[in-house]
Amino acid sequence: MKLKKYEGNPILSPNPENYWESLVVCNPGVIYDNGVFHMLYRAAGNDIEHLVYIGKAESTDGIHFKRVSKEPVFSPGKDSFDAGSNEDPRIVKMGSEFFVTYAFRPYFASQYWKNDYDQVEAPEHDPNAPKCLRENISNTALAVSRDMLHFKKVGRLTEPSLDDRDVILFPEKINGKYWMLHRPKDYVNANGNYGTDYPSIWIKSSDDLMMWNTESKLLMKGEEDWEVKIGGNTPPIKTDDGWFLLYHGVDANFTYRVGAALLDLNDPTRVLYRTKDFILEPETYEETQGLYRWGVVFPTGAVVKDNILYVYYGASDQWVNLATCDFQELIDFVKSNSRKK
Repeated sequence: MKLKKYEGNPILSPNPENYWESLVVCNPGVIYDNGVFHMLYRAAGNDIEHLVYIGKAESTDGIHFKRVSKEPVFSPGKDSFDAGSNEDPRIVKMGSEFFVTYAFRPYFASQYWKNDYDQVEAPEHDPNAPKCLRENISNTALAVSRDMLHFKKVGRLTEPSLDDRDVILFPEKINGKYWMLHRPKDYVNANGNYGTDYPSIWIKSSDDLMMWNTESKLLMKGEEDWEVKIGGNTPPIKTDDGWFLLYHGVDANFTYRVGAALLDLNDPTRVLYRTKDFILEPETYEETQGLYRWGVVFPTGAVVKDNILYVYYGASDQWVNLATCDFQELIDFVKSNSRKK
């Protein structure tokens, strides 16, 4: 089974009239609330600093989105921990508040980029580059909103010394705790490596959403040729069959594809079903001929409305695309196509 791509893709493209989104719009977090599809999308302009911003668009049908502002809804903070980039937002709602996890980098990352988006020099080869660049470290932070227009940055969620992104919150407490999916590039504890040689999906819990110092557990790692490296994509959706989530797999040629899984409702550290085959892959011009010239489909938003799953994804880090399917049909496929345990 493959998701059906919207024939009118891309549904959001770079806007040359706005300095901060003239080059890139991609990787959108989307949530449906009170009749409105709220989209937060990653954006960047064709500037030498290569700062990365979060823009906002809205829709009533889930397909046709309109930007709500000529300025970003939140931006890299001046002289702040996230002064270089705010990117890849994921959105959940708990109670009356929206919680947005987003990846960030420090400001001085920008010195390694030039106008055509190519790296000037790989930071890992520059002995004068800060450690976070030599080791390509990015972290994840949390922002909170009541109206999806005004956001308060709460602070960092991940360890400063650990490259850790694809951080996704569950939309409710489970057994009295908050839960987080994350993708550390290398994860070790006092006893050494946990048994995975490539970036994988990990899970941990918290009592208060800010202190995540509990032991992290390996949830899933790459097993098929199309998923040498994996990471979480969309916030888990609660179903009768388990917590549904989408994740990406990266093969040896750096091609990004998408799989799906179901986690136990009462124990999210337990994988019930996981597709053996991918359900979305790069095929179109936007998905294969973007800035990096390799194939990327990268969902960061998934919404279920009237049993239709709307999957919003970045195409080659330059456009926003949409794919859909019958949600129950996909759930049945995840269960029937599940790999052997």
